Amino acid sequence: MAVKYVYFFGDGNAEGSGKMKNLLGGKGANLAEMTSIGLPVPAGFTISTEVCTEFYKNDRQYPAGLKDEVAANLAKIEQMMGKKFGDAANPLLVSVRSGARASMPGMMDTVLNLGLNDETVQGVIAQSGDERFAYDAYRRFIQMYSNVVLGMDGDILEHQLEQLKERRDVANDTDLSAADWKELIAGFKETVQQELGHPFPMDPQEQLWGAVGAVFGSWMNQRAITYRRLHSIPAEWGTAVNVQSMVFGNMGDDCATGVAFTRDPSTGDKIFYGEFLVNAQGEDVVAGIRTPQPINRDHGDSELPAMEEVLPDCYAQLVEIKNILEKHYRDMQDIEFTIEKHKLYMLQTRNGKRTAKAAVKIAVDMVDEGLISKEEAVLRVEPNQLDQLLHPSLDPDAERDVIAKGLPASPGAASGEVVFSADEAEEFAKGGHKVILVRVETSPEDIHGMHAAQGILTARGGMTSHAAVVARGMGKCCVAGCGDIKVDYKAQQFTDRAGKVFKKGDMITLDGSTGEVMAGKVPTVDPELTGDFGKLMVWVDDIRRLKVRTNADTPHDSKVARDFGAEGIGLCRTEHMFFEAERIMAVREMILSEDLEGRKRALAKIIPMQKGDFLGIFREMKGLPVTIRLLDPPLHEFLPHTDEEIAALAKEMNVSEGALKQKVESLHEFNPMLGHRGCRLGITFPEIYDMQVQAIMEAACELVKNEGFDIVPEIMIPLVGEVKELAILRANACRVADATNERYGTAVTYLVGTMIELPRAALTADAIAEEAEFFSFGTNDLTQTTYGLSRDDAGKFLPMYVEQEIYPEDPFVALDQSGVGQLVQMGCDKGRQTRPDIKLGICGEHGGEPSSVIFCHKIGLDYVSCSPFRVPIARLAAAHAVLLEQ
Repeated sequence: MAVKYVYFFGDGNAEGSGKMKNLLGGKGANLAEMTSIGLPVPAGFTISTEVCTEFYKNDRQYPAGLKDEVAANLAKIEQMMGKKFGDAANPLLVSVRSGARASMPGMMDTVLNLGLNDETVQGVIAQSGDERFAYDAYRRFIQMYSNVVLGMDGDILEHQLEQLKERRDVANDTDLSAADWKELIAGFKETVQQELGHPFPMDPQEQLWGAVGAVFGSWMNQRAITYRRLHSIPAEWGTAVNVQSMVFGNMGDDCATGVAFTRDPSTGDKIFYGEFLVNAQGEDVVAGIRTPQPINRDHGDSELPAMEEVLPDCYAQLVEIKNILEKHYRDMQDIEFTIEKHKLYMLQTRNGKRTAKAAVKIAVDMVDEGLISKEEAVLRVEPNQLDQLLHPSLDPDAERDVIAKGLPASPGAASGEVVFSADEAEEFAKGGHKVILVRVETSPEDIHGMHAAQGILTARGGMTSHAAVVARGMGKCCVAGCGDIKVDYKAQQFTDRAGKVFKKGDMITLDGSTGEVMAGKVPTVDPELTGDFGKLMVWVDDIRRLKVRTNADTPHDSKVARDFGAEGIGLCRTEHMFFEAERIMAVREMILSEDLEGRKRALAKIIPMQKGDFLGIFREMKGLPVTIRLLDPPLHEFLPHTDEEIAALAKEMNVSEGALKQKVESLHEFNPMLGHRGCRLGITFPEIYDMQVQAIMEAACELVKNEGFDIVPEIMIPLVGEVKELAILRANACRVADATNERYGTAVTYLVGTMIELPRAALTADAIAEEAEFFSFGTNDLTQTTYGLSRDDAGKFLPMYVEQEIYPEDPFVALDQSGVGQLVQMGCDKGRQTRPDIKLGICGEHGGEPSSVIFCHKIGLDYVSCSPFRVPIARLAAAHAVLLEQ
């Protein structure tokens, strides 16, 4: 049996259905569905997505038999409409539109009024009795076809139209006469000949196949490729092509065209919301050539008459159809319609795009209305959408002067004065100034300035760079890896891609959700966490199995995360505590000490500070587990690097500049991420880890003894690659912990575990589990070491890898399930073989990325851990993971 490529719809019958989106695309499937449920849909047919796949597989050649199928289906439309395609006396005109299975608004091409030429236009005049309308339709067709199919710059013919309006001294297209349109059409055809070297095609069959080819071709245009990349739509899905008989909204004042949403897509309110234009075609509504009118008086304060006033009968029918569609699809619909001579036609319906706020409200309201179940409501809200709810966003109506674009590293929006150092950021903030910290890249030493700033902008670094990770943890807006700017610390300025200079104190705005950097201050809108959000999240927590913890280093972050629903801390990075002003000197003294006794004296100063940190965190997380990672970064990160900083520190510590400089140089490493860090520090300087374990246990023992807490601290040793490292460090930790318990007269239970962040650790996890009571997969470093990529440098080329589809996504953003993910699964399986009750979690940034969370659920992890502001996202993704299995 021959493969069927074309599916007909019309007059209440359709060969397809709404369930065939993969084959017919969203538009084709919904046109078939609307036809089947008796709505007024102009007759047409859909060429399937399989043709698109074949088209690209066979060097843009169509499969055998397609042309015959199209001809047979075109004949069906002719019979149904009582018109003939290409007939001079009674011509059928068609539209040719794209339609992928995932909605891609405006990304691909459309051609209207196809079939017009110098002969058929006379037939349209005879049919309509309106010469002006016929020539208006013809000039629109030439404009659209020349641009979409023939590849001519659309501005060329648009400019000719504007020149004609100037000569006639009129403002609107509707003010031009039939004679004007005839003159313009002649000019258009001459221009096409001049620009392209061949005449505009007059054969309707040539026009049709040109348009079909253009729609398939537009699947690979740059804007469609970009949209697919941003929304994770695979290229192999392809698009369908919909050929449909034309209905005209531009035949006079009893005609119109419009777009509407069955609920408000911004707020989710149950208000019919939309715009229309009298005497217009579809593109006029969105092109902004004329100001659209509201469909009703429920929304907006337009002075223009509403559709319910101008065309009340058609409006009443549209409301009825709106109700039918919502009840049928059980979701908010985005609809397109045309009215021809008081007769309403439906041209499209699809699930409407909506803001996060609207998504939550619509989902909850539809449960209350009995349209959908709680489980369906949870699936209706995309986890990543929640970012919009949790951070301020730019006012969508505000003007923006975009000067540069980087990576959207941490969502939200912020404006502030430019500063170039962490100290300046802190100083300005103390003086009541809002600042944006601009750095080439940040380091742990910048933590105080990052905390003080409204947002962070870096020229280098990726989505899991220091700036990105810390900003997300703080809930700060961050744009990272912004190669469009050049930072000059000496001159205290940066230049944008156009060469414009921004100096210290100049105002800029960051949009961490898009990666855009703007000149000046752009107004923001605060997030609103409504009762609907709380209601939805209760349903989410009832559904999910996977626990969600947070990555938090301070009592404040811990409280924020707990308020967002975190069920403990999966990663507390102790090094961030070392950079605070009053303790950095003691840390530096410890590093610079020449003997063990000197180091111990310095560490004794740090113990009470560390204990204070842990007391605050344990109190905020009362009753919940807390995993504390012992010191991880190399020691040189804590030392000064410039001559000025070295001189200042030498003076303060009463040592010579030369000796200090020599010590700094001796700690320098060519590849510090693979150098003397993590457990390797604990092996060579055991006193550092001993101090930290003592501080952890003293805090726990005091709270158990004095405040009746029930705490099981989880002590995590980083960067283990060999079980013997862990055996030594575990023994040391247990010795200190047991001694502390004895001193306090307590019996605080504690766990000792490790981070699995090296491939060798995953491969030998069965041996490591002999010593570890829990594993936490540090997927940031595991991704680096598996790929051989530096996450701080890869931002320069990773976007190109994603663009060229070498990598489906940035592996530092979404977990590489087939590579890094297999190491995680292997580590889980091997760990459980040795220790069946081992606790398993993930604490890399992937812990808050929805597809990675779903993977973690599938392989049976106990929890994921992510930055505080991503906790609700991970909770929702964990619920999706359960529902998607059903």
